[in-house]
Amino acid sequence: MKDKIFILLQHLLPQHLLSRLVGKLADCRTNWVKSTFISWFAKRYNVNMSEAVQESLNAYPDFNSFFTREIKLERRPLADTDIISPADGAISQLGPIDHGRVFQAKGRGYALTTLLGGYNDLAEQFIDGQFATVYLSPKDYHRVHMPVTGTLRDTIYVPGDLYSVNQTTAEGVENLFARNERLVAIFDTEYGPMAMILVGAMIVAGIETVWAGQVAPQQRKIWRTEHTPEPQAPVVLEKGAEMGRFKLGSTVILLFGKDVIEWQENLQAGSPVNMGHAFGNRV
Repeated sequence: MKDKIFILLQHLLPQHLLSRLVGKLADCRTNWVKSTFISWFAKRYNVNMSEAVQESLNAYPDFNSFFTREIKLERRPLADTDIISPADGAISQLGPIDHGRVFQAKGRGYALTTLLGGYNDLAEQFIDGQFATVYLSPKDYHRVHMPVTGTLRDTIYVPGDLYSVNQTTAEGVENLFARNERLVAIFDTEYGPMAMILVGAMIVAGIETVWAGQVAPQQRKIWRTEHTPEPQAPVVLEKGAEMGRFKLGSTVILLFGKDVIEWQENLQAGSPVNMGHAFGNRV
């Protein structure tokens, strides 16, 4: 019953208004406001500040700076595998993309084409490939890093809903990841095309990339940018380099093509991961 009420509230709440209001609060630099918010959050979610480059809570000018805090990268050594975890969090699901559908939870799935903003030319590159969904909890490090070295080819911003992302909504909200606001980045890698999808959620105040700054929220329409070497240098990000970050929230989905990679055998739904952990290898 509790889960049903929670799902009902997700449908009824003014998702975008609530998220933008929290975003304003997260940007607030009034000392007592930001200090109260940061201190409460760090205690409530047992945030490990010993990993942060700046360990003092009082040093952050606003909540967003604290939430997207830089960590000591020596605490996240890169595994000697072809593919590393892009983020701290836990595996929501991973496995094959079955006939153009991606598994969500408890028999629910969603269309690959819908996830990628409706672009069939992109979806075709990942048919019968592999996917992995990593959920970032509130206490986690919220910067996203490259699982492999890649050259940016496409970015697609897809407006959408802002349902909370957790096990309850994954099991109870149809097409959750293909209906929430998201940013899709397509990279060319030595393992073929790779998609990194950064999915927004309730009270996610923004999604940023290292090459364009804040890219979500945007106006309520899909936009696509194709990146070519001319007239500017290509965006090339090395394995382990920062790719983007969340201002509150949410989820990263990786896609690879058919018969290219396989995930680590010990990974399954619920497995905890840190950025840099062994994630997969070339087939």
